[in-house]
Amino acid sequence: MLSFLHHIRRLIFVIRTLSQHDSLFPLNKIGMPRCFNPFIRICFVAIPNKEIRQKREGERLTLALTALGPAFIKLGQALSVRPDLIGERMAGDLSKLQDNLPPFNGRDAKYAIQKEFGQSVEELFRAFNENAIAAASIAQVHRATTNQGMEVAVKILRPNIEKAFAMDLELALWLAGQIERYRPETRRLRPLRAIETIIRSVEIEMDLRFEGAAADELRANLHEESWFNVPVVDWSRTGRRVLTTAWIEGKSINEIRTKDVSGRNPSMILATLAKVFFLQVFRDGFFHADLHPGNIIIDVKGEIHVVDFGIMGRLDRQTRQYLAEMLYGFLSADYKLVADVHIRAGYVPKDQSAEEFAQAARSIAEPILGLPLGEISLARLLGQLFTITEKFKMQAQPQLFLLQKTMLVAEGVGRKLHPEVNLWELAKPMIREWMEHNMGPEARIRATTENLLDGFAQLPVLISCMEETVTERKMFSGGHQFDSIVREKRQFRRLWFAVIALTIVVISFI
Repeated sequence: MLSFLHHIRRLIFVIRTLSQHDSLFPLNKIGMPRCFNPFIRICFVAIPNKEIRQKREGERLTLALTALGPAFIKLGQALSVRPDLIGERMAGDLSKLQDNLPPFNGRDAKYAIQKEFGQSVEELFRAFNENAIAAASIAQVHRATTNQGMEVAVKILRPNIEKAFAMDLELALWLAGQIERYRPETRRLRPLRAIETIIRSVEIEMDLRFEGAAADELRANLHEESWFNVPVVDWSRTGRRVLTTAWIEGKSINEIRTKDVSGRNPSMILATLAKVFFLQVFRDGFFHADLHPGNIIIDVKGEIHVVDFGIMGRLDRQTRQYLAEMLYGFLSADYKLVADVHIRAGYVPKDQSAEEFAQAARSIAEPILGLPLGEISLARLLGQLFTITEKFKMQAQPQLFLLQKTMLVAEGVGRKLHPEVNLWELAKPMIREWMEHNMGPEARIRATTENLLDGFAQLPVLISCMEETVTERKMFSGGHQFDSIVREKRQFRRLWFAVIALTIVVISFI
């Protein structure tokens, strides 16, 4: 009962804030009649001013979510990758949401460190700057020097942030459940699952050990790339609420100028970015999903450094194969391939027309791919593709939405760095080579061999399970039908010996 009352109280505050920013349209879209809007404004004494009313819907909603606080900012950022839910223009407006907030007190930061490690800041660091250098919705960052003389960045969670987020995200989960209950047509878009994904993402962000592990994994994956760096994690000064990494000296990629970098021009830096993005997505299936300009730092040598690993994306091997085929289909204007990939992947039901989907893909792609090279945006193309989900009954694919947002940001960074060069033209040869290596005849033979070897490795376990089953049957039969059980056991062994022999022959042939 108390939980319900709290939801209602918080919901009243949310509605009032939305009304103040003339942003009641999300409630209208989930079923509230528009005629209630004036009534709500009168009841909540929340009349938007003229300046706010002149803005677009997405801009007004961005202001409202910012006013509602950190949890709603995160919610808006998550919705910015769901054009199928909110439309492409609004998704674009929400993508501008920033979670830069005033820093909390430096004394609270020092107390959090002491509580986490059971040691004072003076014992852990030779020097610690109480003034935060960056403050976001979940955590803030301080510069420090370890007792060994290493310059580090110390990220600390905001006090009581878990409780603040939990209350608002529980409200969002409750509302999503009500939407699915009373608007069955929205279930295809999985609003409840979308909120659950956001909650899971925030839970991971609020344990900084996960972020440290993500940084370590990305660093290990890309350690051979000489012009790309992930800062080293100082695990002795890292815990659930505190993360310490090596300090990176440099400038944001948006602030960098040619004269600031010695020996590397913008096209070389962009080529490195394209290669690293390709390796993360296609080779490793593990990518940095928050690559906004503030998280990409260029040092004086032109080396690229990435920071902030709270939001990471993963793609399984099959999804990577579908994605490679899909992008290659668009880049080569093979829209039949694009349609076949969507149906094969199960994104589009098999009862839908492949020809009609190919036609829809063409209608989306041609206006974008016909632009000058520097203006071509595959991320925008994917975003528009998601908007036709209702016509073809496509299921929402959260992992691809996150990738689409990452692609959009990467394209923006690339365009800022070198407007005449397209990121995807640089990556296209790598995508083609990856497809040949992973999806050609040799790749199919390798996959078949691996499957056979996996099956071969499971044989002893299967035989053991069969013997246990035969023994149990013998016990329950009380000794009756013993001959038939023995015959079954012998037949089973002969069958598996035949499978083993066939497996060896096939592997030898390959």
